[in-house]
Order: sequence, then C-alpha cells, then structure tokens
Amino acid sequence: MASKPTERPTGRVSPENRSATHDKLDLAWFSDKAVYLIVFIGGVSAIIFILSVFTFITRQGIDFISDTIDFGEFFSSPAWRPTSDIKPTYGALALIVGTASVTGLAVLLAVPFSLGAAIFVAEFAKGKVRETLKILIELLAAIPSVVWGFIGLSILNPLIIETFDVPMGLNLLNAGVILGLMAAPIMTSIAEDALKAVPDHYREAAEAMGATRWQVIWKVVLPAGRKGLLAAVLLGVGRGFGETMAVLMCSGHSINIPDSIFDSVRALTASIAAELGETAVGSEHYGALFTLGIFLFIITFVINLTADLIVNGVRRK
Repeated sequence: MASKPTERPTGRVSPENRSATHDKLDLAWFSDKAVYLIVFIGGVSAIIFILSVFTFITRQGIDFISDTIDFGEFFSSPAWRPTSDIKPTYGALALIVGTASVTGLAVLLAVPFSLGAAIFVAEFAKGKVRETLKILIELLAAIPSVVWGFIGLSILNPLIIETFDVPMGLNLLNAGVILGLMAAPIMTSIAEDALKAVPDHYREAAEAMGATRWQVIWKVVLPAGRKGLLAAVLLGVGRGFGETMAVLMCSGHSINIPDSIFDSVRALTASIAAELGETAVGSEHYGALFTLGIFLFIITFVINLTADLIVNGVRRK
C-alpha cells in the first residue's frame, strides 16, 4: 500500500493569523504606553505637589517677609507675642530651640535602640523571628501620632511626675521620649536595609581571619554601612522636625528656652497648629505663621534631601 506524501509547510501565514498577530502587537504597544504614561504622571505629580505646597506657603508669607519681618528679631528673640495690642513681636528663637531640643533628645534616645534592633534583625534573627520583628516594627510606624500623644498624656505624664518629683510631666522629656518612639521604627527599617546591603563576602573574609561575630559587626559591617546608618538618623531627625500632634500634646506648649529636660517647650509645628485656626486671614500674625512654615519646610527639605542623597549613593555602590 503506497504511503501518502508528506505535506511541506509553505511558509505562508494566513490572513486571519496575520490580523490576530497585528492585534496582539497593537494591544501590547497600547498597554505599554498607557503604563508608561501612568508612571510618568505619578512621578511628575510628586514634584508638582511639592512645588505647589512651597508656592502656596510662600505666597501666604511673602508680604510678611518683605514688609514686616525683622530677621534679627525673628532668629534671636525668644519673645513670640503676635497678638499683643501694644507691640506685637515675632521672635521665633524659643520655638526653634524647642523644636531642636525635642528632636535632639528624641534622636539621642532612638539611635541606640534603633541601631540595636537593626543589628539584631539583620545579623542575628533568622526565619520567622526576623519576619515577625520586621512586621512589628512596621506596625509601630503605623501608629497615629495622636495615639502617641495620648500615651504621653495618660502614661508618661504621671510617671515622670512620680519618678522625678516634678510639678508637671508635660515637658521636654515627655515629648522627646514619645518622639523617639515614633522615629525609631523608621530609623530601624533604614538601618536594617543599610546593614543588609553590606556584601556577604565582607563578613566571610573577616570570619576567615578568625574574627568573632561581634568583631565582624563592629569592625566590618557597621563601618561599611555607615552612610546608610547616617541616612537613617537623618530621616529620624526629619520626622522629629515635622511632627505636630504628639509634640503639641506632650511638650507643655510653653514658650520657653529650656534649662533642663523637665522644662516645658513649644515647637514650630505645634505653634502653627494651635494658632492658625484663630488667626485672621491676611493679618501679620497669619503671615508670621506661614513664615514659620516656610522656615520649617526648608529645614525638613534639606534634611530629607541629604538623607536621600546618602541612601542613593549607598545603593549605587
């Protein structure tokens, strides 16, 4: 019985297959362009929002800056009396010192705990323990600031009064502790990323030379990740400068240059939040508050930009 001759492919594509292929290519091209456009708009919108915010606060405060402000008084006088009927004064020194002191104390308290937690998570914790700790750290960062403020009012306030025998527990110490607890999760996350970015062959080389586990961390890992650790601290400082509600609730809100950690202080953000709602739009007081906002925006922008440049430098390496 004779076998049938095998059919050879002609190499031609039918019109139906050609049309389907073109449709798929057109759909893929359209999808790619749509995703690119969405991502581009998202990236550009962040820049637009930042510029819009800075433009808005500048427009509100530019009249006060150009016509009323005395920069010598503004940066050197602790007298903040914008509602005085005799002679309003706009000295922001006490507010600046209050913000810096609260943030500085918070960083001093948060850095050891944050670095310790980051070292443990990155170098010692394994498996489920590491994942659980990372989740808990992220949950701490998600706690609203007003909740931290309630903790300062209801727990730390009587605890400070009883422990240190002071008349009031709403002071620099209270605000610094609460702000340190708020900044610690962010600092821990960034520090842990910086430590994990250190190449493993650094650790292996040190261990091959007979170094102990702690010697590897202290002499090799920490120096290699110092820029990322510095970025973590700077981001914590930026969080401290920009925090409002918790500082307002825990600091005592008193215009004062503190002599000790038990003195009440007032922060820049707290002054803006407390006074802006009762200020006439367009008045000198209104312009002074927006001037504080401009100053605060510039400080936090510089801090966060510096931290971002450091982090990006570490990632490129």
